[in-house]
Amino acid sequence: MNIQFVDICVGLSWGDEGKGKIVSQLSNQYDFVCRWAGGNNAGHTIYVNGNKYATHLIPSGVFHGIPSIIGPGCVVHKESFFDEINYLHKNGFNTKLVKISPKAHIITEEHIEEDKQKYNKVLGTTAKGIGTCYSDKYARKGIRVQDRKEEFKEFIWDEKLFGKVLCEGAQGFWLDIDYGNYPYVTSSSCLPHSACTLGFAPQKIRNIFGAVKMYDTRVGKDPDFPDDLLCNQELMTLAQEGNEYGTTTNRARLVNYLNLDKLISAIEVSGTTELIISKVDIVEKTNIFRYYYQDILHTVDTLQQMKDDIQEILYSNTSLLKNIIFSSNPEKI
Repeated sequence: MNIQFVDICVGLSWGDEGKGKIVSQLSNQYDFVCRWAGGNNAGHTIYVNGNKYATHLIPSGVFHGIPSIIGPGCVVHKESFFDEINYLHKNGFNTKLVKISPKAHIITEEHIEEDKQKYNKVLGTTAKGIGTCYSDKYARKGIRVQDRKEEFKEFIWDEKLFGKVLCEGAQGFWLDIDYGNYPYVTSSSCLPHSACTLGFAPQKIRNIFGAVKMYDTRVGKDPDFPDDLLCNQELMTLAQEGNEYGTTTNRARLVNYLNLDKLISAIEVSGTTELIISKVDIVEKTNIFRYYYQDILHTVDTLQQMKDDIQEILYSNTSLLKNIIFSSNPEKI
């Protein structure tokens, strides 16, 4: 069987944009849900039948009975992977649907220790050995899943895709190794073109779903998100009402007003065709309607005016964007 088409869900900011909600709502339309990069340093929060679940590496398709692939560009910590498998099995999900590319690289305890010693405090990494594992991969001295086949035997992917494929991104555009505020970035590519490493041609890509919130958030160190943001009472109110804590790290996220200049760049470079802007209900609840455009902080009086401004600015400054959808908190489907 051939691949009919591929849709991709990508984060357009610094992660935590609600990609899990989007993938969860879309999954039933596809034959595969695939992850193309990163490791258990990222997380998706999923709501199924009113119940909340979280994964850090395993793609969201497993929650909907869809084969879920961890691609060759990912890195896998064995103990953490099996912890997730046990968590899913305990909650009644079919873990036989989960497969790992034999080309994915293995995170060792040495990688984690090196991360803790060298990078965690300096760069604000998650201390999960992600960057140090990728370092060994690109130094061509890494260990791959196929080198430990026996340990993963029931989960080895046959590297075949067919029908309709959905790819879910990890982190976000401004954490990309090339486009982010280097070195305060992740260690893999967050851009949708990297999904092709799963084994399909770029011509197969149909839609790119871009995810963002009505305000910006960031976990980890970054000079673009200085600590003095914590002194802004409005931003702290957004953080509190939006329950802004990282899915994987549970670290508090720094909050800033939505930056449309950065969003325009992310939409254009990523090729986003369908934009989903979530947590609209949070700005409505707080009555905080502000955004940056052309490096100026703009303030409007109503949610509708903010929506209208966003639509006008984005449609007039992007070339591939087709639709903008405003959405609420993840549990409010």
